[in-house]
Amino acid sequence: MSKRQKILTPLSIACALIFGFTRFSGAMHIMEGYLPLAHAIGWGVLALPFVLAGFFKMNKIIKENRKTILLLAMVGAYAFVLSALKLPSVTGSSSHPTGTGLGAILFGATPMAVIGLLVLLFQALLLAHGGLTTLGANTFSMGIVGPFVTVGVYTVAKKMKLNTRVAVFLGAALGNLMTYVVTSAQLALAHPDSVGGVMGAFAKFAGIFAVTQVPLAIVEGLLTVVIVLGLESFAAPELRSLGYVGGSK
Repeated sequence: MSKRQKILTPLSIACALIFGFTRFSGAMHIMEGYLPLAHAIGWGVLALPFVLAGFFKMNKIIKENRKTILLLAMVGAYAFVLSALKLPSVTGSSSHPTGTGLGAILFGATPMAVIGLLVLLFQALLLAHGGLTTLGANTFSMGIVGPFVTVGVYTVAKKMKLNTRVAVFLGAALGNLMTYVVTSAQLALAHPDSVGGVMGAFAKFAGIFAVTQVPLAIVEGLLTVVIVLGLESFAAPELRSLGYVGGSK
């Protein structure tokens, strides 16, 4: 591990810790047992192909440059710690940063399906956050949809020749928000409103989430920019090996 890498790793984790361990009540992600069995299985089946694709892509990245293992470990730790912040929100779930935007920008969307799955699994087992029956649904929203939206927004912003910092902010923030759009849909499908049905329930869930999630998305976008700036300073060779182009261009 180089001197720059030794500096970078604790710095990024420390930044996440500042935001990650504020104490609040409430569940984490979609809580255990809150989805019907058929829904739990269905979301797991939908998530599986993305997890497998991410596994193969991670292996390819590591084989091409073993130094990227440190960055993979860092984005995993970052996602784990940052998503440990929880604000009470909709019954059966909560609002929190996702931490997956950073890894999606550096490695692409599919590797974050694997990292998201591992993060959610350890949080369910060690912290009682989320659950094993809701692992597929939580992975789909936080580890798949969020990262894909992040990469899509970031790519479009770069093609529009926006400043890289702006592209990073937009990608991370909108990826965070889309995670909760999907979570709202998952909850609405499982618990439709007695009057408005699925759409009525979705509007209620999304409206409640928006109160806490919009500020959190902005914070996550800004924090991701700070981390990327640090990486550009201390891990530029590793970023170049991943095809990341930083700076103001």
